[in-house]
Amino acid sequence: MSTFRLPDLRSTLLSCSLFRHLRRRARHAAGQTGPPVFRNACISQAARLACRGAGAQRAGGTGAPTRPRSRPAAAAGPTPQPRLRFPGGGGGACAVSPRRGLALPCQPVPGRRAAQSGAGRRRAMAAGLRFDGRVVLVTGAGGGLGRAYALAFAERGASVVVNDLGSDFKGYGKSISAADKVVDEIRAKGGKAVPNYDSVEDGEKLVKTALEAFGRIDIVINNAGILRDRSFVRISNEDWDIIHRIHLRGSFLVTRAAWNHMKNQKFGRIIMTSSAAGIYGNFGQANYSAAKLGLLGLANTIAIEGRKYNIHCNTIAPTAGSRLTQTVMPQDLVDAFKPEYVAPLVVWLCHESCLENGSLFEVGAGWIGKLRWERSLGAIVRGKNQPMTPEAVRDKWEKVCDFDNASKPRSIQESISVLNDALSHIESQGNVSMNSTSSGSVASSSIDTASIVGRELATNVYKYTRLEPILYALGVGMSTKDPDHLKFLFEGNEEFCCLPSFGVIPAQTSMFDGIPSLPGLNIDIAKMLHGEQYLELYKPLPTSGQLTSVSTIADILDKGSGAVLLIDVNTYCGKDLVCYNQFSLFFVGAGGFGGKRTSEKAKVTVNPPKRPPDAVISDVTTADQAALYRLSGDWNPLHIDPSFAALGGFKKPILHGLCTFGFAARNVLKQFANNDVNRFKAIKVRFAKPVYPGQTLQTDMWKEGNRIHFQTKIKETGEIAIAGGYVDIVPALDKPSAREPLKTSGLQSDLVFEEIGRRVKEIGNELVKKVNAVFQWDITKDGRTAMQWTIDLKNGSGAVYQGPARSSADTTFTLSDEDFMDVIQQKTNPQKAFFSGKLKVKGNIMLSQKLEMILKDYAKL
Repeated sequence: MSTFRLPDLRSTLLSCSLFRHLRRRARHAAGQTGPPVFRNACISQAARLACRGAGAQRAGGTGAPTRPRSRPAAAAGPTPQPRLRFPGGGGGACAVSPRRGLALPCQPVPGRRAAQSGAGRRRAMAAGLRFDGRVVLVTGAGGGLGRAYALAFAERGASVVVNDLGSDFKGYGKSISAADKVVDEIRAKGGKAVPNYDSVEDGEKLVKTALEAFGRIDIVINNAGILRDRSFVRISNEDWDIIHRIHLRGSFLVTRAAWNHMKNQKFGRIIMTSSAAGIYGNFGQANYSAAKLGLLGLANTIAIEGRKYNIHCNTIAPTAGSRLTQTVMPQDLVDAFKPEYVAPLVVWLCHESCLENGSLFEVGAGWIGKLRWERSLGAIVRGKNQPMTPEAVRDKWEKVCDFDNASKPRSIQESISVLNDALSHIESQGNVSMNSTSSGSVASSSIDTASIVGRELATNVYKYTRLEPILYALGVGMSTKDPDHLKFLFEGNEEFCCLPSFGVIPAQTSMFDGIPSLPGLNIDIAKMLHGEQYLELYKPLPTSGQLTSVSTIADILDKGSGAVLLIDVNTYCGKDLVCYNQFSLFFVGAGGFGGKRTSEKAKVTVNPPKRPPDAVISDVTTADQAALYRLSGDWNPLHIDPSFAALGGFKKPILHGLCTFGFAARNVLKQFANNDVNRFKAIKVRFAKPVYPGQTLQTDMWKEGNRIHFQTKIKETGEIAIAGGYVDIVPALDKPSAREPLKTSGLQSDLVFEEIGRRVKEIGNELVKKVNAVFQWDITKDGRTAMQWTIDLKNGSGAVYQGPARSSADTTFTLSDEDFMDVIQQKTNPQKAFFSGKLKVKGNIMLSQKLEMILKDYAKL
């Protein structure tokens, strides 16, 4: 049997005002009006039953010996269900608000699927989520939540193993009827299902049923559970053990039995069922709460170990009603907590398109919320070479418990990293008096910031060839798969140029010299974090040459736990200023010297508009992205050496922040400036989260006049890697293109094409059969396109005419009028002209060989 799951409302449900509010919401959702009318029921009794059944699922116990005297009566029948039709019927869904995480329950619509809008992969909650060919094992599926899951998966094409021991909610008794009823219901509606009557402690038997019936196992829903509620001092050893055996050990055994099958097929989805009682605690449920929170820890580790095999594990803490509570609660309120308002979340988390992994969700009544850990900034309560005392803890207690500027760690590495920072801070501060007004400040008050600000660090000369801009473009994800990228990847392209974001490369090589020697400031380059970056271009960067960068300390800020250096870098080509960078660098453990916290010299980030983005571009980074990018000059081992990355608290080497920066910059350039580097003016970013090579970078962009706001999101986790970013672009000018033909005459090449045209008229049919290609010639004069000619040896009987190809050209040649004549008169070898850059070819270069018969014939005239 299933029970009402509402432990998180354990105390507030006793409030009549909340009870009335819930009922009004339920009546409103059902379209009813008028004042609420309560049945003659005891509210405290309803709350007690609700909390007592906190998250108990369909019983899947061990089949403990029956005790007739104390065995409670089973609930009278399953929870009422909406009518469903297999295989194409519609299931329940919920429409989630992207801002508040709120949702309203949506009734299932018989005969059609309910579509749901939302961002990314959540757009097709019902309409697009199919499970054809997948095999799902649901434990405790004879009623309540488990039954709702089984029906939902079967409806979408899955083959379902319906497991249920058939015991009551305390784990007593055994019956096959519960599982059989659900299987019969699925089969009657066209679905595929088989029953299983084993306890979850026999996990191998459950999985064996799936393998024998359907040949595989793809999804495991650990839903089975029982209750043995008693106050803490009255819990017996048996009550404690049986709860852990069914909830925690049972989930472990079933999941372990399915693991290798999922691993071998490179796919698996696992759901653990926790409870608000496990997350927050609940009176009378110490055994149940401990087991339910244990499931969260189990799920988190499974998610880590299964990630590389495409096995995802998530945890839910559902709230659902049942017929057990109908005797003490209004029916409309029970209906508001139907299992059907939980099942859509489980279905989505188990779909192959869902990348969520290692997450925890509360769900009920059509509402879904994601939970995460939050940690206060904390306080250091000891000094170097000093003992840690209870008095120091007392004096810092307010700061220890202050959640302003709280962090949200997502891994054990992130958790430990703060301890590494604390140790570094302690080691750097010397003997410090720990008191309530000194937050571990460094004995550096003697720093003369006036002597540091404005200090020139270094002047660096950066010499480069066309190789470096090409290598950089590859490092930030450009590919020959995109034809428009050739202008950044091929030095022979007629529009070959540098990506604007390449401007950070010569700048960064100059700024590190001199930082460690700043007077009075304890700086450790190994503890440096790149916080923010600003780049402004005054002209397009040359594709090769020599650039000189001059670095200056713009300002120094005291952030308490560290110092921020603002470093301005001006880069020159000869005497011309070509670009300006501002690096914002955070040095762990270098703060506490009593300096200012903000600076008017800092280039600030700007939050994006509060509307859906105008454009979104996703890029999948490669496993070797950091290894490739570092060849542009950032040799930090954090990005290549796993052992070094582990010292920094990372599970593996991370991607360079400036590499992520480059991805975003080129996406904005393509989307809003048509890859015209002349229109790129400036870019500003804040680095918010590290990215691992192999993750997907999603650039969300908003256009506001000439400013493009953007953020970069890690698609797999939903975390923001770059925040508050923007690119300023120059408006497109209405002026003739450099490629637009000049109004000119008297070109020597004109005579050649006219003669070729006469020959084509004579033997065009024969040439079309031999060549079957269209050639376009862009003839230049003084660096600009002066005339275009097309030789069409593909259509009709052939033609030669002035202007661009009327149909798409197979090959386009670009060269000057003089070089064209040299090639025609055989004064210059075409291959030599090509490799020297005089002749540029776009399209199918091999077709050029078929032109020899025409050009050679002309040379004889």
